[in-house]
Amino acid sequence: MAGSTTPPLHFGVVLFPGFQALDAFGPLDCINVLSWSENVSLSLLASSLDPVTTKPATLPGAIGQSIVPTHTFGTAPPLDVLLIPGGLGTMGDSPILQEIIIFIQRVYPRLKHLITVCTGSGLAAQAGVLDGKRATSNKKVFKEIISLRPQVHWVYHARWVTDGNIWTSSGVSAGIDATLAWIEEVYGKEKAQDIANEIEYCRHKDASLDPFAGLRAIEGPGM
Repeated sequence: MAGSTTPPLHFGVVLFPGFQALDAFGPLDCINVLSWSENVSLSLLASSLDPVTTKPATLPGAIGQSIVPTHTFGTAPPLDVLLIPGGLGTMGDSPILQEIIIFIQRVYPRLKHLITVCTGSGLAAQAGVLDGKRATSNKKVFKEIISLRPQVHWVYHARWVTDGNIWTSSGVSAGIDATLAWIEEVYGKEKAQDIANEIEYCRHKDASLDPFAGLRAIEGPGM
């Protein structure tokens, strides 16, 4: 849990049909590079072991890519860090989403850290683990996300938000910034910058500066 001085070792990533590719693969590439110098392992978690597509069911003409899970939600090993991506697949009330919400409720008490990207924070919110905490999400669908759980202190102007052992980020590419910030917190500034340099990524280092918030005219009290 929060405050542990032992670096996390085992990462888990939640997968579901219609997850946003960069939400998962951006942070995952940071973790891949981290594993070059740190002893970490990874589990890819889904409802079944069938390949999971990024193609949204609501956009039949769209293309997508598939990733093969290593575990189901029922066979997941003990995890230190859980990453929850977002995407169009988080919208609605499908049986798979309900399974994910129950999974988050079950594993969160034993996690060292929880990281969400984009609308992945909506799944964590519905699991109740963000209640009373500050969090953010994709500004394009911010109204929809905050309506899912008013018990959360939703922050509108934020690239990412840290509250205790939970890191929530804004839309898509913001997950890379949040993950690098998390790596800096856990493994040190030099490690985070080395990884950013390795993937040739120009970091946003100010968590409160969200260049995309100004594109969305939905700001309200407390946001």
